[in-house]
Amino acid sequence: MSLLLDDLPKNSGLDQLATHHARNRKEVACRPLGPLFQPMNADRLIKDNVAHIGSAGVSEGNHDCGFRPAFRNLETGCAVLARFKNGAPAPMHLLDGLPDEWVLERDAADRVVSVKPSVIAGFLRQGRFYTREQAAAAAAAEADD
Repeated sequence: MSLLLDDLPKNSGLDQLATHHARNRKEVACRPLGPLFQPMNADRLIKDNVAHIGSAGVSEGNHDCGFRPAFRNLETGCAVLARFKNGAPAPMHLLDGLPDEWVLERDAADRVVSVKPSVIAGFLRQGRFYTREQAAAAAAAEADD
């Protein structure tokens, strides 16, 4: 599923960012948007993991540093721990435990298939949200100390 610029909520911040991005790249605004504007789904999580494999940008690489898998909604700023469907904290990024208002699609078994494009995967540590890149950099800096 690709989102188009016209599909983004008006005044959400995402629409302005996408417009700016399209103008700067001299693209036509009706072209599909990049990964940030695609709904979060299992495929995107896998691609994120592959891109950060071997670093603290994945759960198995940063758990010992106190990072917990989480998601942040860029529209609202709200960050939540990754959870199983039953609400228990998950040791990896799972979509099933996300707030219902973030969910775009569920399958026949009521599992979350995709969530809003404004949702990104990252980590929480001591109440602060880290992107995958920030978590990897923080863990590397701590390892150097």
